[in-house]
Amino acid sequence: MVTDIQRVTDAQFLRLFSAKRFLVTGATGNVGRHIVNELLENGHLVRALTRNALKAGLPACVQVIEGDLTKPETFERALAGITGLHLITIGGDDYAPLENGHDIVQLARWEGVQRVCVLSDGRRGTVERAVTNSDLDWTILQPVDLMSNTLGWIKGIKSANTVREPYGSLGKTIVHEADVAAVAAKILGDGGHSRKTLKLTGPEVLTIPDKIRAISAATGKPIRYIEVSEEHTRQSMRELGIEDDVIDYVVAWNRNPPPEGRTVNRSVEQITGRPPRSFNHWVKEHARLFS
Repeated sequence: MVTDIQRVTDAQFLRLFSAKRFLVTGATGNVGRHIVNELLENGHLVRALTRNALKAGLPACVQVIEGDLTKPETFERALAGITGLHLITIGGDDYAPLENGHDIVQLARWEGVQRVCVLSDGRRGTVERAVTNSDLDWTILQPVDLMSNTLGWIKGIKSANTVREPYGSLGKTIVHEADVAAVAAKILGDGGHSRKTLKLTGPEVLTIPDKIRAISAATGKPIRYIEVSEEHTRQSMRELGIEDDVIDYVVAWNRNPPPEGRTVNRSVEQITGRPPRSFNHWVKEHARLFS
């Protein structure tokens, strides 16, 4: 006689057996955490790669594997049985591009990975080159600027109610990291947009004062904007241990963003079926961090 418990267990087994398994690198990052959650909500099995498994803080159903993208031998086992791979292009806190993209992509191919979604900042580094030159089913996602980058203002706002940045009058598009994740999870799970590079934006173009007003309204704090020089910004980044070539790239992009950095597009809505979240929405989610 088959009991109800056995029938439920069998059904669960069948779902697990038929589910696709995905590996998310950078799984504890601002975008990666959302990708993990999106894939889980879509019924997929998720494996997460992180440099410190003890601090991952991911859902219990996620298989967390410790590894370092700069050392492929440390994460080879994480690729076993993987259908699709979400790949980041930096290997550490210094934001320097990975130099071993070819090795990573070759390893993924050998392990039978079929689809790769790459989160790229627009630099055509070794990962982007290796992926686009491969026979994998690939898509590169380029969010023009993430709303989560605003978290860098927390210290100045909490200590002195000030934001110090250059180029305050320059309007740029920014996109919620959860929307980037929703796009990545949709493409990984359902396919489509193969061999394409997709620029992702939010629904509006905002200046730095626009963003400060939104944070001030949400927190009730009178935040003041102080425009600083480019050299001030460079020195602040150097103090964070960021390499000069990365600083040059970031400063140049902020000084003169490409056209897609100043223009709203509909990529998020076209892929996910819903409009991208506004900056006001993001601020309400994160207001407590600025208080």
